[in-house]
Amino acid sequence: MSRLTAENVTLAYDQRVIAEDLSVAIPDQSFTVIVGPNACGKSTLLRALSRMLKPAAGSVLLDGAAISSLPAKKVARTLGLLPQSSIAPDGITVADLVARGRYPHQGLLRQWSGEDERIVRESMEATGVGELAERYVDELSGGQRQRVWIAMALAQQTPLLLLDEPTTYLDIQHQIEVLDLCAELHEEQGRTLVAVLHDLNHAARYATHLIAMRAGEIVAEGPPEQVVTADLVEQVFGLKCQVIDDPETGTPLVVPAARKAREAAAAGAS
Repeated sequence: MSRLTAENVTLAYDQRVIAEDLSVAIPDQSFTVIVGPNACGKSTLLRALSRMLKPAAGSVLLDGAAISSLPAKKVARTLGLLPQSSIAPDGITVADLVARGRYPHQGLLRQWSGEDERIVRESMEATGVGELAERYVDELSGGQRQRVWIAMALAQQTPLLLLDEPTTYLDIQHQIEVLDLCAELHEEQGRTLVAVLHDLNHAARYATHLIAMRAGEIVAEGPPEQVVTADLVEQVFGLKCQVIDDPETGTPLVVPAARKAREAAAAGAS
């Protein structure tokens, strides 16, 4: 049984329904990536899986129990979240923000320890922000702040980690570094990761399980080599393309059709 599932959920903001009767099971110890066009519901699904959004109907289950019924600290010790937009308190340093990832592990009988200190330090080193420890978060660049938030999520040390567009604001080098880090957490530590990504080629390269969404529905899911086809890319994204083998990894690589070819195809269809 998957530790994290959504069963027949309806997801809505006020009266605006994003998805109806949606069910998904996140494979344990997978690196699952959710892809799809803008406004298709992928981030909304991630919010529901993380308990940030309560379904209007149906249930999200964590270890077989409705996630909404579980104590907040218990959820936070099991499931970490990097939301799409995060705002740090004014005047907080990088080290202090990353240390907040250890909050779920604190209690009356367990105060701050040397182990907490070590985990915070290692989380900052893993994300390349160790040298920024004493800097204020609000004076950092967007890319630096994003890596600090990822460090805080790592410091939480949860077996499940959900990331909503973790490569936002990052240049190509840091995008690859963050995704490499995610792959290491999955492969070497056995963590289950769920990420929303915009870049289909990054998703195909790093995911072990891919979920493709369109208009609030799951169109396809499975290993990237089975999901990423030219037909699916056109169906989901409306883009004519070829899918070839990535020369570095052998994973699917989407090559969009040239502009004139797309224009000719559109003219022929009309």
